[in-house]
Amino acid sequence: MSDTPVRPGRPSVRRLPKLPPAVRGLPSVSALRLSPPSDTWFKPALSVVVASAVPHLTLLALGRLDLVVYTMAGSLCALYGHGLPYARRARAVGGVVLGMAAGLAVSLVTASLTGSTAVLIAVGGLLAAVQKVLCDAARIGPPGHVIFTFVSSAALFAPQRPDQIPGHLALTLGAGAFAWLVTLAPALVRREGPERRAVARALEAAAVCAADPGPRHRNAAAAAVHAAWRCLLASGRPTPVRRSLERLVVRAETAFVAPGSGAGAADPERLRAWAALTRGRGPVPAPPPAPGTADELYGIDAERAARRAREGRRTLLRGLGPGSPLLPVAVRTLIGCALAGYLCAALGVGRPYWAIVTAASLCQANLTLSWNRTLQRTLGNLLGVLVFAAVLPVSRTGPLALVCCCLFFGFAAEALITRNYWLGSVAVTPMALLVLEFGGTHPAGELIGDRVLDTVLGAAAGFLAATLVTNRRAAGRVERALDATDRARAAAERTGADPAAAPAERDRARRALTASLVELREAGDTAAGEWRQRALPERRLLAAERAGHRTLAATAQRRGPTAHAPSIGAE
Repeated sequence: MSDTPVRPGRPSVRRLPKLPPAVRGLPSVSALRLSPPSDTWFKPALSVVVASAVPHLTLLALGRLDLVVYTMAGSLCALYGHGLPYARRARAVGGVVLGMAAGLAVSLVTASLTGSTAVLIAVGGLLAAVQKVLCDAARIGPPGHVIFTFVSSAALFAPQRPDQIPGHLALTLGAGAFAWLVTLAPALVRREGPERRAVARALEAAAVCAADPGPRHRNAAAAAVHAAWRCLLASGRPTPVRRSLERLVVRAETAFVAPGSGAGAADPERLRAWAALTRGRGPVPAPPPAPGTADELYGIDAERAARRAREGRRTLLRGLGPGSPLLPVAVRTLIGCALAGYLCAALGVGRPYWAIVTAASLCQANLTLSWNRTLQRTLGNLLGVLVFAAVLPVSRTGPLALVCCCLFFGFAAEALITRNYWLGSVAVTPMALLVLEFGGTHPAGELIGDRVLDTVLGAAAGFLAATLVTNRRAAGRVERALDATDRARAAAERTGADPAAAPAERDRARRALTASLVELREAGDTAAGEWRQRALPERRLLAAERAGHRTLAATAQRRGPTAHAPSIGAE
């Protein structure tokens, strides 16, 4: 049973709109704190360097560095998909390349047909909104829509003729194809690398939960175990290594749902040792078989075959359907980007694409996250301008120096951004400004002045749009998640109590309940950071979480071919 206290109920409607706590007071220092680096920070950093270096150096040898902006659009696709198993990564990064080329095509065609700044800004805002909602609906992961918006917005304000468009798109697709190969190249060395990392994270989170089974650690462990199952279900055909990984996830799941049962399974040190061996390059550890493991793995095979074709489409359609909480965020993005662009144009900025990109990056799932991103983006961009001013003389010593500077900042951006977004922005800003140098030198004072103005106005417009356009559908998402959790819990209890139910069916019901609890916690956290909406059903949310985890514990303790779980209802 959870030790989470249940807070007293609130009125059904908030009497006065309140900003989130981080916004009401002084700027939130917690938004600027550095986190430990991601365990895979070097993968996107190295991938984007390799994917960019080959096209950059080829254009340098041909004397056509003015075309770098088009090859870079494809090279940046190497930033995506590093947490996915290779079978799914191939499809995801391929879709990213095609989406990048489609957005660029719209921008190039628009730029070739009109020179009206007003029209270009409107198209930039529309593209940013569409890219935002598609990336969120597909759950493509970091860096999300920002790279798409950066490329399409920059291309809108670049001189273009209709006869140049096919060649420029060919450069993007060619560089994108090379980036696709770069992201898949590690499969030649370590075919199950993404799965091993996902399982290692699940074991580490389960170890933390076993040592301190509080609600925060329990929710984190549930999310890690759910992510590990998703990764394994999305992988290719079963291999001996994947079989061992699936057995380890069964152990991690048992430890987090019932940390006090089974000294071996819930021993934090043993779980950490398994995690270290799993993350390494040696053989995957083989834990003692848990009751019902063979039946569970049979069920996983059936579930993998059933999900392979439909899961991605269903996720995308749910995100784009009527009532989706992603749609208000897309409206925020449209209004914020358009407002930022028109403000900069009114103040004399000839190419206000950076203001559009800044506003697009601030439109997050709720107002609290948008406020944090506003602080991070503004600080990072202003510091990045100072870095650009320092390295500009070095970059102008020759074309090779310019290429090397861009590659260095591309690596630094990905290496630092997992520590905090503002730290990564310190490297992104000079890289974006140096890209302009490939088309010819510009006055340093003009570049710096425009970038500072774009940053300030883009941040102000983006946060204003996030404040005015409220995501009232966030509370509705919580209610739908509550209903889904109740149904999943009832199904898990029903199959667990039915002696005739197949073990594979019981295990699928348990995994569905874990997924619904993860979605419920995500929906609750998102809605808690929004304002001007219905009061959240906090009592029901906490009760549903407690009942769901009790059901998980009961089914895990009684796993086996003939075991069943008693009915455990919400209090």
